[in-house]
Amino acid sequence: MNEQNIQGLWGHFHWLGVLAQQGSYTAAAARLGVSKAAVSQRIAELERMAGVPLVQRTTRSVRLTEAGQRLVDDTRASFEHIAQSFSRVRDLAGAPRGLLRVTAPVAFARQQLVPRLGDFLREYPEVRLELNMSDHLASLATEGFDLAIRHTATPPDTHVAWTLCATCSVLVASRAYLRRHGTPQTPADLVAHNCLHYPRSQDTPAWTLEPMHEKPATERTTVQVSGSLAANNSEALRDAALSGLGIALLPDFTAQDSLQAGKLIQVLPGWKPVGAFAEHLYAIRPYSAHVPRAVSAFVAYLRQTLAGGFADGIQP
Repeated sequence: MNEQNIQGLWGHFHWLGVLAQQGSYTAAAARLGVSKAAVSQRIAELERMAGVPLVQRTTRSVRLTEAGQRLVDDTRASFEHIAQSFSRVRDLAGAPRGLLRVTAPVAFARQQLVPRLGDFLREYPEVRLELNMSDHLASLATEGFDLAIRHTATPPDTHVAWTLCATCSVLVASRAYLRRHGTPQTPADLVAHNCLHYPRSQDTPAWTLEPMHEKPATERTTVQVSGSLAANNSEALRDAALSGLGIALLPDFTAQDSLQAGKLIQVLPGWKPVGAFAEHLYAIRPYSAHVPRAVSAFVAYLRQTLAGGFADGIQP
């Protein structure tokens, strides 16, 4: 096979790898910035050259045959090396540039991340940012993300993690709800209230609290709660609390604006909820010897703008 044919094959291999990663011709075409027909044609050409089927097609998705998977596995390291080398060369040009793919939890992205993107993109006009808002914990390596924002207690050991800021949890309710049902004075009082909670398991929901200014190890208390709404999104719980439905347990970044505006009232301010949500936000990426300047710049920007956390309006 001559050099020209080999160069052409490398392009085919790359498209096959993207197809394997995305799982459909439509998604692969969007990722490559070409038409679905172009991807289909390129894969068909590669199959003709290989002499064996490389892709098994269904009505909804595609998956690689054993031969196709072997081809992708054998060439993946080479493509990753090429991409890293090219990225390092581009970074020598100076200012951060290129496509930055970020995934973040839905509630945090909508409330805190999106409002901060404008200033960052104006400061670095050669950076293009693609934001994936999802509560699904994406695999950065296989799904092609440069960075993930995670609200977690334990960032993975296989990744580099930058602490963005500390967070806390807070109990809130509307003034209207508290007028109708009374204001809890102790954690035990929560049993008599409609508690809006994040579903963690099939077990009876429970909230654990500790006093803010005493020894938590001896004073921590757990209360079995119940309520008419459980939702796996803190914005939904906040909005239900705003409507007067009950008492919600929220991360501070979700409650902050409503507390500052006086639309929600902090419940049991002398008690700290523990174990409900993580106490730190992280930016994480798979370990690599080279970190693109766009990634470094974005992490530095987030650490600067989030440094104060979200405690405004929350009583200590």
